[in-house]
Amino acid sequence: MSTAVDDELWSAIGDPIRRTMIDLLLAGGPGTATSLSERLPVTRQAVAKHLAVLDRVGLVHATPAGRERHFQVDEAQLARAVAQLSAVGASWDARLRRIKRIAEAIQRNLDENTGGD
Repeated sequence: MSTAVDDELWSAIGDPIRRTMIDLLLAGGPGTATSLSERLPVTRQAVAKHLAVLDRVGLVHATPAGRERHFQVDEAQLARAVAQLSAVGASWDARLRRIKRIAEAIQRNLDENTGGD
C-alpha cells in the first residue's frame, strides 16, 4: 500500500472511539452500527461514520444482512497495522539508543574537562 493509505490507516486507528469499536468487534464478533452504538457513548449515526472510516482503510468489512450491515475486523489488515507499529517502535528505540550514547559521550567529555565536578 502507498504511504497515503498508511497515513489514512493510522489516522483511523488514532481515534479512541474507533479503537474501542475494533476491540468490541474483536471480542464479540460481527456487529452492526446499532449494536455498537448501544455500547459506546456516541450516537448510532456517529458509529456509522466511524465504521465508514474503518471500512475505507480496510480495518473492517461489512456483510449486508437485510436492512443492516454486519461489520467485522479484517484481521489481516489489523496484523499489518500492528507490524507497522512494531517497526516504527523499533526504529524509534534505535534512535533513542543513539541519542543516549551521544548524550553519555558528551557527559563523559564534560566530566573529563571539568575534573568530574
